[in-house]
Amino acid sequence: MADAFTQPIIDAKIPVGRVVATGFEWLQDTFITAFDALELTLRSMIGGLETALIAPHPFIIVAVFGALTWLLQRKWVSVLVVVACALFALNQGYWELTMQTLTLVLASCVVCMGVGVPLGIYAAHHPRFYRALTPVLDLMQTLPVFVYLIPVLVLFGLGMVPGLVATVIFAMPAAIRLTELGIRSTPQALSEAATAFGATTSQRIRKVELPFAFPQIMAGLNQTIMLSLSMVVIAGLVGAPGLGVSIVRALNTVNAALGFEAGAVIVAVAIMLDRMLRVEAKQ
Repeated sequence: MADAFTQPIIDAKIPVGRVVATGFEWLQDTFITAFDALELTLRSMIGGLETALIAPHPFIIVAVFGALTWLLQRKWVSVLVVVACALFALNQGYWELTMQTLTLVLASCVVCMGVGVPLGIYAAHHPRFYRALTPVLDLMQTLPVFVYLIPVLVLFGLGMVPGLVATVIFAMPAAIRLTELGIRSTPQALSEAATAFGATTSQRIRKVELPFAFPQIMAGLNQTIMLSLSMVVIAGLVGAPGLGVSIVRALNTVNAALGFEAGAVIVAVAIMLDRMLRVEAKQ
């Protein structure tokens, strides 16, 4: 309760909410055509990926997952774990929802790594830029998802696109931070030797720094996948199809069986992707 001492501070309230709302209204009015084009592009990308995962017979997709795991890991144990997790999703009757969730996760990983890795490389070579970027990354990870989900819904409407945008905002900092860490951790002697032998900056990055930072970049990919999966329920709240829809429905109907089934399938998807893409163990 305000008193004579606190009331002046309250009266001088900083209009954070009003300023942000005005800014998003300006964005919507000024760049509505650009946002519509972005939504169409993302929707087309998501639709194509979803069709590629759902259209084939489930056994074909399971076989592809197993073959990809063997190519990346060369371990039969990992292949068996991936195949078992995929078959578990099929056994529980959540195959289509699982593929829709994988669509969201894979699309968010493509965007996060496509933007995060170049930003991480640039940040590693420009410390001032990284120091300026750090508060933004902190804000992206600590700001409650529902806060920035409101303007995202205003800009993109319901469906998979706002879920993808929210997931990218939440998961991208991991890709940027771990890429920057990997590039920055490259021994100075290696970089100096490459430069001494006449390597250009791009050649040094491609042939020295990126191979050395590869385990960290793959760790960033792994973290991006796990963070994307943690956003499945949030995506379900904004109309994105997938396993999050089942969890939201279970929550609304207090259906423990449905909730634990969908939750177990999400865990299986997380294990499957982790075993499939844990290639940094080879380094």
